Amino acid sequence: MKLWAGRFSKEIDKKTNDFNSSISFDSRMYKEDIEGSIAHAEMIGEVGIIDKKESELIIEGLKGILADIESGKLEIDPNAEDIHTFIEGELTERLGSTGKRLHTARSRNDQVAVDIRLYLKKETKNLVSMVKELVKVICDKAEENASVVMPGYTHLQRAQPITFGHHLMAYAEMLLRDISRLESAYGRMDEMPLGSGALATTTYPIDRTITARLLEFDRISQNSLDGVSDRDFCMELASALSIIMVHLSRFSEEIIMWCSWEFKFVELDDAFSTGSSIMPQKKNPDIAELVRGKSGRVFGDLMTLLTVMKGIALAYNKDMQEDKEAIFDAVDTVKMCLTAFTPMIETMKTIPENMRKAAAHGFINATDCADYLVKKGLPFRDAYKATGTLVALCIEKGLTLETLPIEEYKKICDTFDEGVYDAISLENCVNGRKVLGGPAPENVKVQVKRVREIIA
Repeated sequence: MKLWAGRFSKEIDKKTNDFNSSISFDSRMYKEDIEGSIAHAEMIGEVGIIDKKESELIIEGLKGILADIESGKLEIDPNAEDIHTFIEGELTERLGSTGKRLHTARSRNDQVAVDIRLYLKKETKNLVSMVKELVKVICDKAEENASVVMPGYTHLQRAQPITFGHHLMAYAEMLLRDISRLESAYGRMDEMPLGSGALATTTYPIDRTITARLLEFDRISQNSLDGVSDRDFCMELASALSIIMVHLSRFSEEIIMWCSWEFKFVELDDAFSTGSSIMPQKKNPDIAELVRGKSGRVFGDLMTLLTVMKGIALAYNKDMQEDKEAIFDAVDTVKMCLTAFTPMIETMKTIPENMRKAAAHGFINATDCADYLVKKGLPFRDAYKATGTLVALCIEKGLTLETLPIEEYKKICDTFDEGVYDAISLENCVNGRKVLGGPAPENVKVQVKRVREIIA
């Protein structure tokens, strides 16, 4: 039975009904739909719109439906138009005419608006917890590798010495901002639209403060048109999720490179790798590659939401049914990626000797060599030129700045003395960068402590 059947003289076409139906994806909101209906029933009973005893019967009936769905006793009918229709139909079947009173002073428009907010509030909290768990794992791994020297890169060229712990904590900072974005999005979706009606509220004397309190919303929407047609909270959440996927994708890209024999900075646990059907030597970083690939899916969900909403006149339009599949998919995909990504990082083995070797052969201490001359009184541009000449000489002779004899240094610039070798030691180069935000091991440990305190 359609909730809108009174106006029509014949049944809707079967194919049209399938096209129109949303039960296949909005059925996941059954709990939120029942929670919203219980709050609405309690409110209309409390203010006297329906008899208090009928209100109590409706509430008990809804609780029974919830228990039966969760126990498996009641299956959601895939032929129902949507989850709202199914639950109200089931309630009416159980309670008769009393069940028909539930929808008094309410529309499916404000009903679905409250359902999706309730659902996404819960999921946003779950996502925050999952991102925090990843940050904790990154902090642990960074602390373990606070003194492990590796090359830092710009343009994917070896640039300056840093530590692996410092590199990892860059992602911790990105994820902290992701948590902040999720929490900020949660704050804006924490607004109750129930009571907006179809678009113009109702002539019944409802009390929206009661339902807001029962459903634990921070505040009530102030414009009924906005209450039923607003989906910017979905777009905002999808945007925050897209940025999370940008960060996970960048991290995945580096892990994929670090696993390769060309780098071999890390090795993934066998539980988070796969092999080849034809090449027995292969150990592929498939989890990282899938996370990188799934980023495009979440970006597509955001684009879907933006496109659906961009041309809709107020208030509700059926186009808005398309919001749920997109935002549900974005939430599901990010949760799936975090579920696999976090233990992959936790079990990842680092290979410090390979990182140190890469750092030693990349002339990444050249800036420190130039700074050594500057500290002895040479202008930076002269020091820069002298060091560049030394690097060219090392490449020609197959040496590094550490192995180049002091005599060769002095031929280029007589300001050099044996102290240069201390200045260009990779460990000294890293340890000396104690500026706030720098890669010195002590800085990494301070940063880890700060991030742990923030997420606690």
